[in-house]
Amino acid sequence: MKYSWLIILSIVCMACTPIGHSIPGDTISSSVTVGETRQYIVQQKLSLVNEGDNQPAKQNLWVALIHDIPPYQKVSSRSISPNNYTLLVDEYGNQYAEFDFSEHPAGTTITVDIEYGVAVNEVAYNLSTCEGELLDEFTQPELHIESANPQIISLAKDLSKGKKTSCEQVRAFYDYVGDELIYTYNRNAWGAQATFGLMGADCTEYASLVIALSRVEKIPARYYEGLLYLDDAEKEAQIAQTEHAWLDVYLPGNGWAAMDPTLGRSEKHRNTYFAHYTPNHIIVTTGRNPSTLRGASYWSHLYWPGDITTIRIVNSVWTIKPIEP
Repeated sequence: MKYSWLIILSIVCMACTPIGHSIPGDTISSSVTVGETRQYIVQQKLSLVNEGDNQPAKQNLWVALIHDIPPYQKVSSRSISPNNYTLLVDEYGNQYAEFDFSEHPAGTTITVDIEYGVAVNEVAYNLSTCEGELLDEFTQPELHIESANPQIISLAKDLSKGKKTSCEQVRAFYDYVGDELIYTYNRNAWGAQATFGLMGADCTEYASLVIALSRVEKIPARYYEGLLYLDDAEKEAQIAQTEHAWLDVYLPGNGWAAMDPTLGRSEKHRNTYFAHYTPNHIIVTTGRNPSTLRGASYWSHLYWPGDITTIRIVNSVWTIKPIEP
């Protein structure tokens, strides 16, 4: 397997790491209200098994790290094992632990364990005023957010008719997705354009279509991939998966306003997840296509040459434990 180096800001780290970041335009408006805060212990485990007869010439693993993203979440603690890794920060401000596992003997397993303490805030927005300037970033088409697609452009224009503000336009996009898409957990990342087919849609398509429709109208919108804490009843009802995707949209007078069209697909919960961040969402990465993940989600793995050994990642598991107040 050939490997092309990417231009990434890197910081060498052995134990303690910074856990905050900011993105241009990340400001908190006075119309934004921070409410309930929930505390969680989040654990991630990844195991790499060398099933071949040889050691790889080179092997790297990049794992996306939960970090501070105001006003949504604050990381109070983070432990990473093994602790010999490099911290990378990508174009969106996402953080990664890069591990060099080139010394991986045949027939052995390497396990990565990461644990966080995370506080997640409920965030509400006052949309009574929706006037002001929009930002220039997060308005262009990209892979899986096909806002230049003629069908998506036509739909956005139709849904925008008669809408006086960006808030009204985005609500029309959000309602359309909730009314028209059929939730099917497909384990794929087809994106916005695929929602016009018959394959069904899960959280990645729900979020991508709202983003694409917004970007047609030059309303900034960005993608979040992370974790959703589900209680036993919600797991039984299969309302979504633990690995989840949602978005926020830049609305004049409020700034970035979060929404989850997947959880808002039911009329019963439609208002709960529009311009309202519920504290069961934990962000891992921002952006639909972070370069470090190379098209994957949460982690990326490369080893070479691939003709001398076989390495698989098994037991990729998240555990989320709420801390009772």
